[in-house]
Amino acid sequence: MLKITLTRGLTAKTEVQRRVVRALGLGKFGSSVVRADSPTIRGMVNKVHHLVTVCAHEEDGGKDNKVKKATKAKKVEA
Repeated sequence: MLKITLTRGLTAKTEVQRRVVRALGLGKFGSSVVRADSPTIRGMVNKVHHLVTVCAHEEDGGKDNKVKKATKAKKVEA
């Protein structure tokens, strides 16, 4: 897994670079996403390497726990 963070703004960047950043799931300056490490994602990161910071991210399952808790809360309210 890769954690990708947008570290530069998109002002005065080409339309292709803006589309790649958007396709990665990044919006505003400082936003981060976690994506699977694949050749497709690596190619996209390579196109905008000067705008993003990439680091390894270990999947810990914390997100699944939050989803389960939210689901339980909805069932109690209903």
